[in-house]
Amino acid sequence: MNIKTKQFQILTDIDLVWKLMTDVYNHEESNGPAAPFFEYAVTSPWHDKDYVRLNRFWLDGDLPVAFVFYESSVTELFFVLRPGYEFLAKDMIDYAETMFPKFEDPQELIFSTGQKALIEEAKRRGYQKIYDETDRIFDFRTGDLDYPLPEGYHFVESRTSDPLKVAKCLWEGFNSNEYGPFVNWEVPTKNGGLSPHELYQNVLGATIAPSPHSTYDYTVIIADEADEYVCFSGMWWVPENRLAYMEPLCSVPRVQHKGLAAAALSQHVRTLRPLGAEIMTGGGNEFYKKIGYQGIHVLEHYRK
Repeated sequence: MNIKTKQFQILTDIDLVWKLMTDVYNHEESNGPAAPFFEYAVTSPWHDKDYVRLNRFWLDGDLPVAFVFYESSVTELFFVLRPGYEFLAKDMIDYAETMFPKFEDPQELIFSTGQKALIEEAKRRGYQKIYDETDRIFDFRTGDLDYPLPEGYHFVESRTSDPLKVAKCLWEGFNSNEYGPFVNWEVPTKNGGLSPHELYQNVLGATIAPSPHSTYDYTVIIADEADEYVCFSGMWWVPENRLAYMEPLCSVPRVQHKGLAAAALSQHVRTLRPLGAEIMTGGGNEFYKKIGYQGIHVLEHYRK
């Protein structure tokens, strides 16, 4: 083997990450997270890009075989490791410990339950599991979601959707409780959050020039009778993995608990099942279990 390392470069290496993560993906995520997990983060405005140069590949010749990276906080590190290259676990954790900044936060190493070589190496160094993070998944092969769209609402064609309305929906769904309403384009950024203007710029950019592997055509948008967008469910369809990676999902506060999110996820099922989808991701909220998500993914968080 001709193992070499390479630092991640955001302008040139998105495809390299995608190749590794789609190559090694399985529905148990036992070799690391699904490919959209990284790309959604690194192409989002909330991602701190000051340290992306520290993300590192290991390559066997030209073949990517391992990757260490952060998703949101640079002190929380994730690992992707191609089967057959478990001997790199020591080097990967060496690098994670020594090269990423720690600041005031304790460093966390985050593994899927199937990453046995990495977990054993971390334990050998004195890391202990502090908690499990559980996300629900929907299995197209054994379950069904068929929630109707409530009366008074309609689906919006994503290709012709209004990006400003999308930005307003996302702002209200995710930020309004903390940062206030979507009314003033000069709202200052607070605590690292996004102003409505910044969020609008992001959504407009994603509509015109989306991430390299995003599949905006499969996004589900729901509007009310006034044609205001009130529910948004993004979808990354990864056909090589038969994976429907749902991100993000929100409803604006005034329509929550009316069944719109369940209707949006049901629409994903109707659209993607004929294409051969097997798994759709969800989240840790009990909502997913309640509507019919059957399985779970577990991420194990370790600290010294």
